[in-house]
Order: sequence, then C-alpha cells, then structure tokens
Amino acid sequence: MTDDPLPQTIIHNYIHGQHVPPTTKQYLPVLNPTTSTPLATVPLSTSTDVTTAIHAAHAAFPAWSGRTVKSRAGILHRFHALLRQHAHEFAECIVRENGKNITEALADVAKGNETVEYACSLPQLMQGKIDRVSGEVSCRDRRDALGVVVSVVPFNFPLMVPLWTLPIAVVTGNTIVLKPSEKVPMTMNKLTTLFEQAGFPPGVINLVHGTSEAVEALIDHPLVQAVTFVGSSPIARLVSERCHALHKRCIALGGAKNHLVALPDCHVESAAADIVVSYAGCAGQRCMAASVLLVVGGKESSEALVRAVVEKASRIEPGTEPGKMGAVIDGASHAKILGYIEQSERDGAEILLDGRSWIEKMAGRGGNWIGPTIIRHRNKMDRAMREEIFGPVLSVYHVDTWQEAIEIENSNPFGNAAAIYTTNGGSAEWFCSRFRAAMLGVNIGIPVPREPFSFGGLYGTKSKYGDMDITGDGAIEFFTNRIKITTKWPAPSAPEYTVGVDQEQHQQEVGVMQNGGTDHANFAGRM
Repeated sequence: MTDDPLPQTIIHNYIHGQHVPPTTKQYLPVLNPTTSTPLATVPLSTSTDVTTAIHAAHAAFPAWSGRTVKSRAGILHRFHALLRQHAHEFAECIVRENGKNITEALADVAKGNETVEYACSLPQLMQGKIDRVSGEVSCRDRRDALGVVVSVVPFNFPLMVPLWTLPIAVVTGNTIVLKPSEKVPMTMNKLTTLFEQAGFPPGVINLVHGTSEAVEALIDHPLVQAVTFVGSSPIARLVSERCHALHKRCIALGGAKNHLVALPDCHVESAAADIVVSYAGCAGQRCMAASVLLVVGGKESSEALVRAVVEKASRIEPGTEPGKMGAVIDGASHAKILGYIEQSERDGAEILLDGRSWIEKMAGRGGNWIGPTIIRHRNKMDRAMREEIFGPVLSVYHVDTWQEAIEIENSNPFGNAAAIYTTNGGSAEWFCSRFRAAMLGVNIGIPVPREPFSFGGLYGTKSKYGDMDITGDGAIEFFTNRIKITTKWPAPSAPEYTVGVDQEQHQQEVGVMQNGGTDHANFAGRM
C-alpha cells in the first residue's frame, strides 16, 4: 500500500475556500515514514499568510455566528455522512503520511467522526438555562461564540485530533484557522474537499501550514480569541504562557508518562493482550500509550504476566497491514527511541524484547523502523522510567506493595493517564482514588474518554496547561462565553392584570415577605 509510486502532492494553504500558495514560495518535503520517500511538499507560511487566513475567518464570523445552532449543525451532519462514505480513502492517506497500520488509520477516522457526531447534537446540548430567582426577577444564560479560534495539532493522529476541536468550534459559532503538523499535512488538505461538499461557507474553516513562525503569528494576532494545542510538554507550556500573556483563552495538552499497575489477581491473558496494544499500538506514538508497567507482589505471578506480554509483543511483525506495527514518524524520533534503549542497557537494565532487530530486518525498505521493546529495570530512577519516549518501548519494574506502586506513579511529573489490572473491584477503587492522572482505566490500558466525557490531562502537571478540556462538554465551555441576563419587568397597571389577584400574595411574589421583611438578596432598584 505505502510503496505505490504516486505523484507528489503540492500542498497550499486553504484560505477563504481557496488553495493559496505561501507568499514565500518556500516548501518543506513530506516523507513516507515507512520508506523515507517523498510524498508531498508543504508550505512554510509566514505572518503575512497567517494574517490573510485570520482576516478571512474574521470576515466570515458575523454571518456564520448569526446562523442558528441548528443551521450550523445541519452542515456538519452532511460532513459526517461524507466522511463515513470516504473513510477508507482517508485511512489510506493517513497510512502513507503517518506510517500506522490500516486498522489504526480507520480508527483514527472513526474516532474523529465520533466527535463530529457529538457536535451534531449541540443544538440540544448547548441550550441555556432560565430560572425565576426572586419575585419577578428571572435569570437566563446563553452561549456566545468567541470569534476566530486557532487549533495547532500534532502528527500522531492526522484526522482525529483536528476533529477533536474543529466540529465543536464551528457549530458553537466560531470560525477557525487550523495548523496541521508539517509532518502530516495531506489528510487535512484532502479534507477541505469534504468541507466544501458539506456546504461550509468560505472563511469558516481555514488551514495554514508551517512551523514555529506560523504558530507564533497565529497566537499573537489580535483577532484570535482562543488557541488549542496538542504536542510536547515544553511547547505546550510555551504556547500557554504566550497566550495567557496576551489574555487569550488556551488549552495546551502536553506529553505523558502513563503507568499501568498489575496486581497478582489480574487476568493474565486479557491483561497481557491489552498491555501490548497499549504500549505498541500506533508504534507507541500517542499520549495515552502505556510507558511503565509496575507488577506488584510475588515474583511467580508477576513473571507469568511479563512472559505473556513479551510473548505477544514478540509476534508483532513490521508493516501497515492489519495487526502489524508501522514505522515511527521520522529519523529524529527514531534516534530518540534508540537513545533511551541504549541508555537503559548502559544503566544495567535487562532488554527482554529488543526492537532494534527491526533496523536490520527492514534495512532494504528504508523508513524509520523499530520494533516493540520491553525493558526490565532494576532502578526506578532510570531515564526510561521517568521521561517520555513516545515510541514502542515498555519499561517493566517490580514492586512489593501497592503503596510503592502509587508512590512511583505519583512522583512522575506528568498526569495524563494511569490504569490498574485486577479482578477485584475494591482494589481497583483503591488505586483509582490515589492515581495522579486525569484519565484512569480499570483493565483498560488506553482509557480515552468517549463523548460526552472530555479529554484532557491533570491540571498542575506537564500533561496539561491552560483552561478546560479539549473535547466533549469541556470543549463547549472552552469555545463559548456564557452570557448571563437578569431581567425584571414592571408590573402592568391594566385592570385585566389586577382583577382577581390576591394583593398580599402578589406583594410577596415581588419581594415583600409575609412577615413584612424585605428580600435582602434582591438589589434591583435599591441603593
């Protein structure tokens, strides 16, 4: 599939419904991770290109936000149907530019479209509240769109992560400028065709490609009201700080070091299968992937699980077909992963499964291949035990007690996910009440919340900077302002209004109590 000699694609920015070349006329190559062959070229946009896109989004905002929520959701309904119809085409594009296998790519499309489906229900979900709060005083609220919003998305899910934010942003009434990863721009470029077929007006959705210069220009532009970012922790922190210095709303999701804890009573077969999927699926390039396995208790029971994990992982073959594992995204990632394996070896760790064998195995094909790797550590302070690797590497460490497992998990600076494997509900509750992470799993190694539950790491950790969450009800809150309206109308003096009215009861309703006291919580019309 990925070896087909297809012509290279020249990608442009997508602004006001048109594909527009960058003002610099400069492009970067896009390489197939499985072969290192060129696939496309992607623009290096400047602040000039960014400004053009933002102005297009700003110009489209009044008419778009002036539509009803139902009208905006109706266009998204058509987009949802189109994406289902063309799912396999998009999955194949993801395989080519990202390197994951076709099953994972189809899941990338399906999970993105699941958020689209959720956003189609926003006419029912974002309704305001109304209540009579005092006498003849009522309060209500409504959600207003922010204006132009920006999403900066990573390489690891070329379609799913953009569709975490875009559908909810536009159905709530915003217009958007999205910057895809320069490593995987083809999927979103292809998606513009469906935006047009669904009926999105020009300027509502815009794409600007590029690197840090484009991101900084997007953040700094005064017409941009909010920014979402998904990527590494150092960059997430910089994005958040830059936005907040400008008093802009921001959610910036960073990296992870997700811990799995396996108790002696876990179901070995199902736990082992789930652990392998968690750490080796998508070549370990996802922020919810397992990174550390803490096996608790006696050596005999824990060794049975470790052997099962090694055995299952050792059967994985390289490739992009179903059940196989693809390449990592680029040479820099490949070198980083190798560095952690080699450092662990120097530090005295035992390599139980060595993915470096794939380098020679796939040498004739090219690409960035490294197989599933399992390392047994003797020192919990090894770098591979503490730092994000973002590859198919699982660190295994034995602990004697539950408390020791929790102390290791709690001490890591990230706070994205954690999971417990057990057949005892009480044990699961003990760990879930003590994990220091925002998304927890019980016998599930990739505990991604599904809508309406929102996705996001734990505040105060390296996994999350900024405000709220990025999907679900958290995203509704992020992409809107709550406007609160308190109303009191003068009582009509017409006879039809007063005939038959119990005056004492009426006075009580407008704020005078039966005992003659006043409603001290009601400041309307009083000094």
